[in-house]
Amino acid sequence: MLLWIIGFSILGSIGAVAGAALMLAFPDNVRKTLVPSLVSYATGTLLGAAFLGMIPAALKQAQTLPVSATVLAGMVLFFVLEKLVLWRHCHDIECEVHGRAGSLLLVGDAFHNFVDGVVIAAAFLTTIPLGIAASLAVVAHEVPQEVGDFAVLLDNGYGRKRAFILNELSAATTLPGAVAAYFWLGETRKAVPYILALSAASFIYIATADLIPGLHKQTTPAASLRQLVLLLTGIGTIAFFHFRD
Repeated sequence: MLLWIIGFSILGSIGAVAGAALMLAFPDNVRKTLVPSLVSYATGTLLGAAFLGMIPAALKQAQTLPVSATVLAGMVLFFVLEKLVLWRHCHDIECEVHGRAGSLLLVGDAFHNFVDGVVIAAAFLTTIPLGIAASLAVVAHEVPQEVGDFAVLLDNGYGRKRAFILNELSAATTLPGAVAAYFWLGETRKAVPYILALSAASFIYIATADLIPGLHKQTTPAASLRQLVLLLTGIGTIAFFHFRD
């Protein structure tokens, strides 16, 4: 189980940064088409992982009211954290946080990626299919986020090589988060359903408060249809990995 967690933690962090760096190699017009498509797909994977995987798994291990209260508390918590600029997923180069120092963005990402590691470990400690589904959701929303982060760092005067190295370092916190959670949650199994509930809250918050508003900036029928298809594809991907067994 630990090997599964380590492998998918590496995929969810370093792999996402590498994917984002690869996307920067594309021309601007191609990237402007690909990023919204990735965001649409990521929205589906986040919602699918939360509602089809994490919340049902948490409800199997704990009573309904405590789990629901934890999801609600998590939504409020992530709202507060975002206000404090500790947790930021911005995919618009013109957003307000991009006017802040690149170092602050890296600190926020390091914290966020550490929590992603906890999410992955908690999911794998429940079932392997849920772990895979959660990891896919993490990767799907990390790639477009990292593209935005690269743009921020470059805009703040960082060179491409330095921006890549610093992003990799902030992404590497996923692994210690996952390993720490594996040993801690392994000893305190009663905490797993509540970690899953908090993880679901984070996925729902990212999808609804950050990603979906950005998608609404594109209002043409063709763009809206593409977004819907990719969102449903993201949900379908999670359903396939979670329910195939």
